[in-house]
Amino acid sequence: MEIWYLMIPIAMVFAAIAIVVFFWSVRSDQFEDLDRQGNNILFDDDKDAHRQAQRDHDKDPHDHSA
Repeated sequence: MEIWYLMIPIAMVFAAIAIVVFFWSVRSDQFEDLDRQGNNILFDDDKDAHRQAQRDHDKDPHDHSA
């Protein structure tokens, strides 16, 4: 049972660290725009593919040299 004298203070230190990190992240605006960053990951490559398709479409359709 003496392990509780060690485990309870360690748990309290971890909880205090978690609370400090949470308040720091809120103050430094880490939670301001969560949707944009998630969408950047999903739709980042679509812009490049769209540009390439647009370039291919703008080429002369009768030019088969490539």
